[in-house]
Amino acid sequence: MPRKSQKETSPRLTPRQLQILTRIRDYQRNHGYSPTMQELADELDITKVTVFEHVEALIAKNLLKRAAHKARSLELTSDAHFPDERPTMIPIAGRIAAGVPIEAIENADSVDLEDLFTTRHERFILEVEGESMIDEHIRPGDLVVVEKRGNPRNGDTVVALLPDGDATLKQYFKESNRIRLQPANAKFKPIYTTEVDIQGVVIGVIRQY
Repeated sequence: MPRKSQKETSPRLTPRQLQILTRIRDYQRNHGYSPTMQELADELDITKVTVFEHVEALIAKNLLKRAAHKARSLELTSDAHFPDERPTMIPIAGRIAAGVPIEAIENADSVDLEDLFTTRHERFILEVEGESMIDEHIRPGDLVVVEKRGNPRNGDTVVALLPDGDATLKQYFKESNRIRLQPANAKFKPIYTTEVDIQGVVIGVIRQY
């Protein structure tokens, strides 16, 4: 049975609930104890009553627990998970020049690999063999992320299934009476065909070093 991702198993939170939960976590890390309701209200510029309502909702979702009549008793439960702690979340540290040097810039944004190649279509990954797409910066050993659809536009890089049963990765061009599957390497010749089954369109490339 496939393992459910953290996104699928975590309770659904409103943006404000996630904000409060994250502030409680960060406050505990920085101070060694939990914030009071009033401190949360002051930091988020909302009323103490609003904080209380959200805290109660988080307790009902089993993400927080609180002891009665204690000011700093808010505690995260083991069910509390955070988007910025997912193993697929990688921070964007800034920008770096590949040509003329530029000033390094710190950046608080992150990239979630789970969301990097979002599409309404089903996705699959193929490992690349051969060098026919090298000029499109697709190298042997790369992983291409493909969305499963059969209606490419001219110039799209596609996974094409030929009548002889061979599959190939090429750029798609529909001409007047044929289809041209164009390699991105001058050492390879185009493939011309009138019949082709497009398995999907490449939407990303993953490379490990």
